[in-house]
Amino acid sequence: KYISILLSKVFFSFLYFDKMNFDESSGTVNCKTDWGEWYQTVKEVVILVNVEPGTKSRDVEIKIKPKRISCKVRGALLFEGIPYETVMEDDSIWTIEENKLIRIALTKAESRSKETSWLGLLKSIDGEEILFKPDPYVYNEMRKKLDLEQFQIENPGMNFSNAKLDKNYEDKYLKQAARALEDNAPI
Repeated sequence: KYISILLSKVFFSFLYFDKMNFDESSGTVNCKTDWGEWYQTVKEVVILVNVEPGTKSRDVEIKIKPKRISCKVRGALLFEGIPYETVMEDDSIWTIEENKLIRIALTKAESRSKETSWLGLLKSIDGEEILFKPDPYVYNEMRKKLDLEQFQIENPGMNFSNAKLDKNYEDKYLKQAARALEDNAPI
């Protein structure tokens, strides 16, 4: 079992660094929050948490479950909730970078489906409210970036890093995101 977990982590690391090449060359579309920001790719959601310089791993408590995530730093709860969609616990990882940034990479369990975009990072514990939602413009840009990344995956010999999509996602998801942002309405 240990070897299986180790191989899973190595494979995840390979996918993570391979994915970073697309992210680094084409950029990301980030949703800002009080504690930092988050962005998504076809296969994962990355959470960047700003912390005080000098923060060590012993100061951080991060729990990642398929249907629950929480982040505490020095005993203070920064966020807690249900991931917008199910995540793969064993393939998700977190690190502290330069003792001032926590990077949490959540692997999407549903990354193989066509619609992989999340309307928000989390749902409240009761599941009624979307937390850390991008505004409609940011969400539209996230969807464009996900489409470009999907094109890159489907056409590995081509470079889409400088490509731009001139597309508006006037669909139920974008309207739902706008309504939820305005009313703080349930999903």
